[in-house]
Amino acid sequence: MNELIKKFKKDKISIISLFVLIFLYLMILFATFISPYEKNYSDRSLSYSPPNNIYTITPEGKFSKPYTYNWIRNFNTHTLNLEFREDRSQKYYLHFFSKGFEYKLFGIFKTDIHLFGIDEGGKLHLLGCDINGRDNFSRLLYGGRISLTIGFLALLISFPIGLIYGGISGYFGGKTDIILMRISEAVMSIPTFYLLIILAAILPSNMTSAQRFALITVILAFIGWAGFARVVRGMVLSIKTEDYVKAAKSIGASNFRIILKHILPQTSSYVIIAIALSVPGFILAESGLSFLGLGIQQPDASWGNMLKEAQEFANIIYRPWLLTPGFLIFIAVLSYNIIGDTIRDILDPKSKIRT
Repeated sequence: MNELIKKFKKDKISIISLFVLIFLYLMILFATFISPYEKNYSDRSLSYSPPNNIYTITPEGKFSKPYTYNWIRNFNTHTLNLEFREDRSQKYYLHFFSKGFEYKLFGIFKTDIHLFGIDEGGKLHLLGCDINGRDNFSRLLYGGRISLTIGFLALLISFPIGLIYGGISGYFGGKTDIILMRISEAVMSIPTFYLLIILAAILPSNMTSAQRFALITVILAFIGWAGFARVVRGMVLSIKTEDYVKAAKSIGASNFRIILKHILPQTSSYVIIAIALSVPGFILAESGLSFLGLGIQQPDASWGNMLKEAQEFANIIYRPWLLTPGFLIFIAVLSYNIIGDTIRDILDPKSKIRT
C-alpha cells in the first residue's frame, strides 16, 4: 500500500483528479451550509432567469463590497420571448457567513449560518434558475449527493457477492464450478435496459424518487456481480495452486478459511482497480436513467434529471448555464477514470505494456 501511494503521488494528473473529487464530495457534504436556498425553494417569477452578475466596482469606478442587482422580467412582443434586465435602482450586497434558513449540521445541532447570503429583498442565483424558478446552484449541490454516492450502494452489494461467488467457484472447480458459472452466465444474459423499464413500471407509485432509484440500484447490483465473479474465478484458479495454499490445507485449515484468508486477499489489486473503474459507470447509469425519466423524479434533484432540461435546442443556445450538470458529470467520470487507470498501471504494470 505504501508503494502504491508513493507511485500515485508521482502522477500529477491523478493527484489533480483526486483533489477534484475531494472538492466535489466536500461540496455535497456541506451542501446545506454552502447553498443559499433550500432544496425546495422556488420563485416562479424568475423562471429561466440568468445567473446574477457580481460587481466589485461601482458605476463611479470605486471599489466596493461584492453586490448584485435583481432581475426584472419582461415579455418581448416582437420576439415573443421572456427577457431579463437588471434593476439598477437598488444594490444588494453579498455577505459571508450570513444567516439564512435553519438546518441541522450533520444532523446533530441546528444552525442558520451559511457560507454566503445577500441583503434582504435581494435574489442571488449564481447559476440562474430552471423553468420552475428553482436555484440551479443549490440544486446542483443537493443533486450531487445522489449522483455521486448512490453508486457506492451498488458496489457494497455486488462486489462482496462477486468475490465470494467467484472464489468458491474457482477453488472447488469441477461440477461446482460448471454449475456456478452457468448460473452467472444466465444472470449476465438478462437485458439490463428492458429490466429497468419493467422495474420503473411495476414499482409502487407512492415511493419517493430516491427510494425508487435506490431499489433499482440494489436490484441491478444483484445482477452486476456476475461479470466480476467470472474474473475473480479465473484468478482463484491460478492462486489455489500456490504453495502457501497447499500448506494451509496440510495443517487442516477449512476450505472457507482458505478462501477468505489466503486466496481472496490475493485478488485485492484487481478489486481496487475494479472499484475505481466501476464508480463512474454507476454515475453515468444514474444520470442516464434520470435523464430518461426512470430514476430520480422531480421535484427531487439529481444531475441527470437537471440535465434533461437542457436537451431543448433553445435552452442550449440561450440558457447555457443549464448544461452545468453535464459538465460536472464529465469532470467526475473523467477524474475517476484517470485515477482508476493510474492505479491499474501501478498494480498491474503488464496491462500498460499490453495497451
